Amino acid sequence: MKRAGWGTVCLLSLEFLVLGVWIGGLIVLVGAVIPAVFNTWGGQESGGFFLTRAFEGYNRLVVVALLLLLGAMGYRQWRGEAAATVSRSEWILLSAMGGIAGVIILVLHPQAAALQTEAFGLKDEQAKKAAFEAFFRFHKPIRSLYVVNMFLGIWLIVLKVKRSLQQEGIPA
Repeated sequence: MKRAGWGTVCLLSLEFLVLGVWIGGLIVLVGAVIPAVFNTWGGQESGGFFLTRAFEGYNRLVVVALLLLLGAMGYRQWRGEAAATVSRSEWILLSAMGGIAGVIILVLHPQAAALQTEAFGLKDEQAKKAAFEAFFRFHKPIRSLYVVNMFLGIWLIVLKVKRSLQQEGIPA
């Protein structure tokens, strides 16, 4: 059995690390940061702006992660080693993840941030309540897309692990 070279091992390890940041970052934001902000910070406004900035930082990490995944997977594919091939399913999943991230980062998040800023800027309570309802209604699909993207990332890890096990002759 032909073994993978160190370059392939390093690139595949980088891919797992990057997917860990992509998935783990969202889990930390949703499971720890959001509850901490809303359970300890004084006002909805400061907490809301903090979370907007936190997700903007997460989105930047996702862009870097996507570029690193594309580069590492593309280079492994280009190398042509049997152990380095990237399956069509992996490319499809990564494309879907990149597409979803692009829609969130380039289209939906800026609109949601603008709605949030507008809602916080209003003084009239009725208008403010209506603006927040519009913001939360608009933000609901964004949350869903983040979760879908997280599960696609988990699925990509599963495919990579399955392929690695099969190359070792272990049925998966």
